[in-house]
Amino acid sequence: MSQEIWINLPVKDVERSTTFFNEIGFHAVNVGNERAKLAIGQTTILLFPDAAFEKFTGSKTADTSHSAEVIFSIGAESREEVDAFIQKVVLAGGSIFSKPSEIDGWMYGAGFADLDGHRWNLLYMDESKMPKR
Repeated sequence: MSQEIWINLPVKDVERSTTFFNEIGFHAVNVGNERAKLAIGQTTILLFPDAAFEKFTGSKTADTSHSAEVIFSIGAESREEVDAFIQKVVLAGGSIFSKPSEIDGWMYGAGFADLDGHRWNLLYMDESKMPKR
């Protein structure tokens, strides 16, 4: 069995979402007329129009204005990277639901929503300050 995981994500406008993800520093390319491939490190996320997503899942997409279906967490190399990334998100039209802040004295992170309301978390962990057990 292959160990690759592809995440399928419904979006209202594939082209607009592709532009957004490229503006924040991910690598997204259109594949065919109605989908795009988004690469984040070793992870592949496929962007599909809501109708196509609903067709092959057999269910309605989540209404992200009222609920969250998942949160994607991404590791950052530094606090500065978190801050710079969040600025890109704002400039690209995303929304911030958790401003950059320190968590438990050894983590620093922020949360944002993309154009379709899908939630993302960016987190830097300073393991040298991590509590010892």
